[in-house]
Amino acid sequence: MLEHFFGSKTRLRLLKIFFRSPEQAFYVRELSRLTDTQLNAVRREIANLEKMGLIAGVPFTEISTHEAVGTGRSKYYRLDSNSLLYPELKALLLKAEIGEERHLVEMLKNKAGQVKLLLLTGIFLQEKEVDTDILIVGKIKPLTVAKLIKAYENELGKVVRYTILDEKEFRDRREIGDKFLYSLFEAKHLSVVDEYHLN
Repeated sequence: MLEHFFGSKTRLRLLKIFFRSPEQAFYVRELSRLTDTQLNAVRREIANLEKMGLIAGVPFTEISTHEAVGTGRSKYYRLDSNSLLYPELKALLLKAEIGEERHLVEMLKNKAGQVKLLLLTGIFLQEKEVDTDILIVGKIKPLTVAKLIKAYENELGKVVRYTILDEKEFRDRREIGDKFLYSLFEAKHLSVVDEYHLN
């Protein structure tokens, strides 16, 4: 959708990466790997974004040790939060991300199988103290779920952790007070489908 607005899927993927970690500096080969795009295409879009004033080159001497994953010759880039376009683009990308999340949820509800419980937490609610982002319970099609999650990850440039349980395992875990399950229920979460009436 937004790639038509930006004129390039690679440019959109790069923007998502930069806006997701505005303080972080990235080098070109790293961006090529993160966007799953050829190096020349990334270099071309980096040049475009630099011309627009959205990103700026960062000298290697200013790179912190945990960011310095390239060599001393690697060129690093960081989002320029002082750019005039920064606030508008940030708002636009956030709206697009919300739209992608809704699409993923609808696809999981309709195509993942017989879903009895679909719970979102983790990256969806900025909840860092949990071990999964999505819990799906029911008679689930694992390959379909994997495909839907992968498509979402590719679109957003995020890694999504998900857990699938059949109904028996879910009931058994609830009965014994399973630590993993209760950490999800105690954390911030959103039950999109809840046939167990947990909330």
